[in-house]
Amino acid sequence: MNNKTMYTIERLEEDVGLIFKKCGVIDDAAEAIARVISAGERDGCKSHGIYRIEGCLRVLQAGKVSPQAVPEIEAGDGPMVKVDAKGGFASLAYEKGVPLLIERAQTHGLAALVINDCLHFSALWYEVEDIASRGLVALSMCPSYAVMAPWGGKQPLLGTNPFAFAWPRKGVDPYVFDFATTVAARGEIELHRREGRPLPEGWAVDNAGQPTTDPDAALAGAMLPFGQHKGSAIATMIELLAGPMLGDFTSQEALDFMHGDTSLLPRHGALVLAFDPQVFSHGRHRDPMAGGEQLLQGIVNQGARLPSQRRYKARREAVSEGIKLSEEEVALLERLKSKGLDALTP
Repeated sequence: MNNKTMYTIERLEEDVGLIFKKCGVIDDAAEAIARVISAGERDGCKSHGIYRIEGCLRVLQAGKVSPQAVPEIEAGDGPMVKVDAKGGFASLAYEKGVPLLIERAQTHGLAALVINDCLHFSALWYEVEDIASRGLVALSMCPSYAVMAPWGGKQPLLGTNPFAFAWPRKGVDPYVFDFATTVAARGEIELHRREGRPLPEGWAVDNAGQPTTDPDAALAGAMLPFGQHKGSAIATMIELLAGPMLGDFTSQEALDFMHGDTSLLPRHGALVLAFDPQVFSHGRHRDPMAGGEQLLQGIVNQGARLPSQRRYKARREAVSEGIKLSEEEVALLERLKSKGLDALTP
């Protein structure tokens, strides 16, 4: 079936929100989740769009995330804002904490949003781009599951440990990158498995530590870091900053919490940093935005493509024409809206 149905962004948001409400998630959390998932679909990020709905619902079904959790904010007076997600979805915890994060960054120049005990499933670009839209620089990171072998090792220990960065720009979309510290995101391996496609070489090893292009063997074995020892070191840094430093799970502990079941989305902490360039550059009589634009334009002038440009193009098309969904995707949405958790296949 190759027929496509056009959805407006608003319609998709409403449908996804209804699904989560049907499954017992409080309204605020359901609507926050719907904004994230719809944004992924809008921007052509299929691995973080509708594809994620079933994953979120399976964690609900397993009782490993709290559908009624109301995040608790510990603001204090300094540059740190702490949000205890209470075992709920990270989307709502982020939305509750980000206004204070922005306020503190504008006051101190730098602020940190610490989210503890959350189920985090979204792409990090969503968060950093949101912060950049308010004129601030942003950096976000989190652990995941122990699915990646450290460089020189053979067994899973580190998470995919994504991190994202955003730099605001005047009149155009911000400079944003978001990627896992593995060669590819785990969701990409899962999509290869679903579609019956072999993996590129160098993505993973099997459970004996041997290179493999079989998605099933890769999922049972270990993923590999990008950049060999460099990616491994960056993944370890993220593990330390967004795990032990926050008093939260490492990727191995997140996996243990789910009893080794990587089919369920992970629970852990997250760290989001915001910087105000105007505060950092105060007294220097130089415009940080102009300096940044000069650098970015220099990249473009060489014929290079800035990251996220394909995503922005997909967004413009979705805004003007709508989001294209397959018959299978539409049928899934309708089934989940009607039956909720009962619609999940065994």
